Amino acid sequence: MNPAHFTETVTDSQVGALIRAHRLRIGLTQRELADLSTISVRAIRDLEHGRATRPRADTVRLMADALRLGPRARAALEEAARPGRAGRAPAGPPAPPNAPKPLVGRDTETATLVQELAPDGGERLVHLVGLPGVGKTRVALAAAAALHISGMPVLWHAFPGAAREYGPAAAGPWPELTERLVSGLYAPGLPHRGPAGGESASALLGEGPVLLVLDGAPAHAPRAERLPQLLHEVPGLRLLVTSDEPWQAPGERLFLLCPLPVPSAGTRGAADGPQPAGDEREPAVRMFLDQVRRVLAAPAVTAADRERAVRICRLLDGHPGALSAAASWLVVSDLAALCDTLAVDPAAFLDHLGGRDDRLRDSLYGRIGRLPAGPRAVLGALCAAPGPDSVADGFGLPALTALTGGSLHECGRRLRELLLSGLVRAAHEEGPARFRVPALVRALVTGAPVGAPQATAAV
Repeated sequence: MNPAHFTETVTDSQVGALIRAHRLRIGLTQRELADLSTISVRAIRDLEHGRATRPRADTVRLMADALRLGPRARAALEEAARPGRAGRAPAGPPAPPNAPKPLVGRDTETATLVQELAPDGGERLVHLVGLPGVGKTRVALAAAAALHISGMPVLWHAFPGAAREYGPAAAGPWPELTERLVSGLYAPGLPHRGPAGGESASALLGEGPVLLVLDGAPAHAPRAERLPQLLHEVPGLRLLVTSDEPWQAPGERLFLLCPLPVPSAGTRGAADGPQPAGDEREPAVRMFLDQVRRVLAAPAVTAADRERAVRICRLLDGHPGALSAAASWLVVSDLAALCDTLAVDPAAFLDHLGGRDDRLRDSLYGRIGRLPAGPRAVLGALCAAPGPDSVADGFGLPALTALTGGSLHECGRRLRELLLSGLVRAAHEEGPARFRVPALVRALVTGAPVGAPQATAAV
């Protein structure tokens, strides 16, 4: 598929776009619609392609009957067919939804996704996984927008419960086409051709590159035979999936999105000399202070405020959703009180104060609760082990086997599952591979304050 194909279709008249969308929704070809409506195939094609924009009233009635439209859909079609109402949809390939806020601190992740999903990239199924609230949807929006700017059509589907941090997607027939593709992946007994044997996915999408984003996908993979079938039918199709857990599907490229980097204590060296840990160029600090400014009209950010912001970023492990929720409480609190309270009870501020129904705390507890018994037992042992309170410390795989008494092979598999869930993070340092349990996760598992000893020394 190429942008020219979409330009021809998307510039259809409003009535033509509605006819095509309803036809695709019920899986009819133009020939089958012609047979049902007694309208010629040529007339239907002319309507859908905008060459005819003022159908007669009896033509609209026959078309609505054949498409089995309800009262509201029928009225919309009749309204679009009235003289002077045959507007044209915007030209160009379908676009992803618009993100309402700029993305902070994710340039590397976005660039990698764009490179891998580009027409000359090496991936066709990229699965963006990570903790709830870590920013998967926002990163997917940024990557999809960049690919769309380069000329790639983007179809977007949000599953129930997905984070709705964006406006509506493109109008016209594309939502109907997207729903059909997703139904082909998930609905039992429903192939890609649709219930009435309509056009194949390859006929609808062509051979050029196109991105299909599945946002907030279920934990279970699509029907085993459907995913490879769709990728085979549409050679140019790329899939970008966001969810809390991987599918473990053939050809799946797992892309783990971690929280934003947490600033280190004290000062840090840089090319332009030492800088304070509260420097707003730190992504986590910048993101949190941006949220603070959204809550407070014109806050005076002092050096002490920056240091408190750094402390809060460490307490919440740089988790974007948790930082945003904590900032919302500044309507009734201040940074000093917020910092002190988070050190005692981090779960108290994990949900937004008002206006949103994120239930981040429940989502994080749910992610921990869905762990299989083996990894959950390992996580519990790590969180219960005593050690110094330092986010820089960590544990290695040999120490994990000593702590749990499991074999190297068994502990390695369980550690990998914890890593892919985001509940354990790799400590990127020189020397042997080391890992750590984020302080926020430890607090949720044990119910202990974030400042309690971390599971490092004993393992």
